[in-house]
Amino acid sequence: MFLSFAKIISAIIAIVGTTYLLPIGVALYHGEQDVIPCFAIPMLVSWLVFVFFFLIGRKQKVQLSIRSSFVVVAVAWLTATAFGVIPLYASGAIPNLTDAFFESCSGFSTTGATIVNDIEVLPRSINLWRCQMHWIGGMGIVMLTVALLPILGVGGFQLIKAETTGPEKGKFTPKITTTAKLLWFIYAGMTVVETILLMIAGMDFIDALSHAFATLGTGGFSTRNASIGSYNSLAVDIICSSFMFLAGINFTLYYYLFTKRFSLVKRNSELKVYLCIVFGSILFIALCEIQHYGSFLQSLRYTSFQTLSVMSTTGFATDDYTTWSYASQAVIFMLFFIGGCSGSTSGGVKVIRWVILSKQFHNEIRHIIHPHGVFTIRLDQEPGRKDVVFSVAAFFFIYVILLVITTLFACMFGLDIFSSFTGAVSMLGNVGPAFNALGPANNYAALAAPIKWWYCFMMVAGRLEFYTIIIFFSPSFWKKY
Repeated sequence: MFLSFAKIISAIIAIVGTTYLLPIGVALYHGEQDVIPCFAIPMLVSWLVFVFFFLIGRKQKVQLSIRSSFVVVAVAWLTATAFGVIPLYASGAIPNLTDAFFESCSGFSTTGATIVNDIEVLPRSINLWRCQMHWIGGMGIVMLTVALLPILGVGGFQLIKAETTGPEKGKFTPKITTTAKLLWFIYAGMTVVETILLMIAGMDFIDALSHAFATLGTGGFSTRNASIGSYNSLAVDIICSSFMFLAGINFTLYYYLFTKRFSLVKRNSELKVYLCIVFGSILFIALCEIQHYGSFLQSLRYTSFQTLSVMSTTGFATDDYTTWSYASQAVIFMLFFIGGCSGSTSGGVKVIRWVILSKQFHNEIRHIIHPHGVFTIRLDQEPGRKDVVFSVAAFFFIYVILLVITTLFACMFGLDIFSSFTGAVSMLGNVGPAFNALGPANNYAALAAPIKWWYCFMMVAGRLEFYTIIIFFSPSFWKKY
């Protein structure tokens, strides 16, 4: 069992280590020789460890139980996060270990909450790595590895279920490895397109690639102190807004579009609600902020960007939404609790869970009126399973409990109640910015170390949608393991 576990974890870390090649290339190009060993040495070590475990266990087929799948995914994310710390800390870019771990955790979990006060003084290779962590974590560290798992003798479906987001998890091709490859192909293709468009809009290659990584991963790290706002470019705003919107949609739907299964896209309940929330929120806030910006078109430019940034949980900024009217801030605050679609790279509660709860609420009303009636929810014009409702209810219970605990914990270390509460929502939903002391004009550098470590735990728990992490605290999980 240990050998199977070690083979998978070493494979995951070797893949993460291999992605160091891109920052190494950037460091060579820009003459950042001091940074190169900080990437090259751990990369080589990761390869050696993988080769070692692969060779000694090459005759042993890897098999995973449901329990071991949860262990693998949780350990993989924690190990990858720790691995991501190495170049940040060893290079001196972030000399404090707590801060380096927070930045890495925020990167892989696609939260985008930073502790760096002056981003532009960092080496370009380090800034690229910060954004690249978003891209790897966005689609999933384990999802990337599953595409290679036939080499290790693993099917991988249990691993995918433990990592992917949403109340229902399935595969749209007979083989889960094929599904993983197709999703990553779509993801990479969109990244290439955005990179090219951003270069046409005026960014250099490294900035364009970095922001494409952060956009498609819905993370929000930037290479500039003022985020996307520093470019002051309508074209850049439109490109990033468009891809934040696209990244918030279930990537399975893109596969259906490419395979001309348009009916499956057309009847998707979650997509319909997502579109209504996005465009309804943008229109409302744009109208509210006309006086603030002087014209409707100017208001539409800035408010649509920030609305999509929060809704997709990306966290980019072109303006400070805490300077808007209270009505607009209220809508932004509500979007913190929604997030994007299941199966997307967005964080948050996910639109589908609100859809399920609203449909169940409607059924409860009908049941009160017709006590002997039998009602079921319908998703995508098909009858929904009752256990999905139970799963969503349990998710919200865990969400509220963690929200209360995280808020209280931050308050204990001197953070004001509203900053603590919105910070908790932001960490659990992987949004990034919050309100007050943690608003888009500030960062997380001034927080006490215990808060940062707790936030790290919440970011990973939120990215894996709680169960994969919380399950370790259940006595029943360990009794038969």
